[in-house]
Amino acid sequence: MRRIGLAVVLALGLLIAPLAARAQQKAMPIIGYLDTASASTTVQFMEEFRRGLRDGGYVDGQNVAIEYRLAEGDYGKLRALAADLVRRQVAVIATINTPTILAAKAETKTIPIVFAVGVDPVKFGLVASLNRPGGNLTGLTQLNIEMEAKRVQVLHELAPADTSIAMLINPTSPAYSEAATESARSAARVLGVRLLVLNASTPSGIEAVFRTLVAKRVKLLLVSGDSFLVAQRNQLVELAARYAVPALYHRREFTVAGGLMSLGPSLPEAYYLVGDYTARILKGAKPADLPVHQSTSFQLVINLKTAKALGLTIPQSVLVRADELIQ
Repeated sequence: MRRIGLAVVLALGLLIAPLAARAQQKAMPIIGYLDTASASTTVQFMEEFRRGLRDGGYVDGQNVAIEYRLAEGDYGKLRALAADLVRRQVAVIATINTPTILAAKAETKTIPIVFAVGVDPVKFGLVASLNRPGGNLTGLTQLNIEMEAKRVQVLHELAPADTSIAMLINPTSPAYSEAATESARSAARVLGVRLLVLNASTPSGIEAVFRTLVAKRVKLLLVSGDSFLVAQRNQLVELAARYAVPALYHRREFTVAGGLMSLGPSLPEAYYLVGDYTARILKGAKPADLPVHQSTSFQLVINLKTAKALGLTIPQSVLVRADELIQ
């Protein structure tokens, strides 16, 4: 009898274990992660997102699952990718930039959405207010658009005699690029310089932009803060060196890669905070009551080695404001 009883217990254990595992898996919350870029270009930033989750008590594959949806630079895919996450009834959708948040917002009014944007989320209708978002969206804003005017000013200081500055934007992201362009134009008008706006949404388009710079004899370039352009940072830095164009970017990652200068907020911080806010919502926080975080940390980074290669002397007035000098 004892042998039969033991056999029954073991058999029941073998049956119950898979059922328990499936029940645990079913109970595990699922996060939908939506990004415009590819995994290869954002791998280090995605790790910051997961670090934010871990610090909030959630580890991918242990007590939470992450469904990644990456547009690979094709913004036209975003609505379909967002809709797929909604159909899967994920617990939270984590979005990293303006195009992804707009795609997710268009697909659901109930699933919590965490965002990181460079625009004013109140002005763009994402939230009712920064302190009380009031809907299913919250996250952080780095107010990157407002920085475009300051970037124009810094570029102008490099070569005050030049009367033209080119600005590279991605036209497939109009919600961001139009506002960023207007900010830059306002500064250009004050300084009395012409702002030439150039469009690129493909690698070949970026190549064409640099040929246009040469043809129009525009010597200074401002690269706007678009996620596609972030993904193409190596190409942009290489072309700026090849054509000897002093360029100012919005992320430190460009300057580390060999770009001349960057002025803007921290991209790793943005990904980390999206992970942190996602963890808070999984713990029960409501997006409507979770204040939008405002990033106030902006860094001016200068690559002195690149400046030397360009034969460019950085004015002392700019050097003294630098937060980091790369030798």
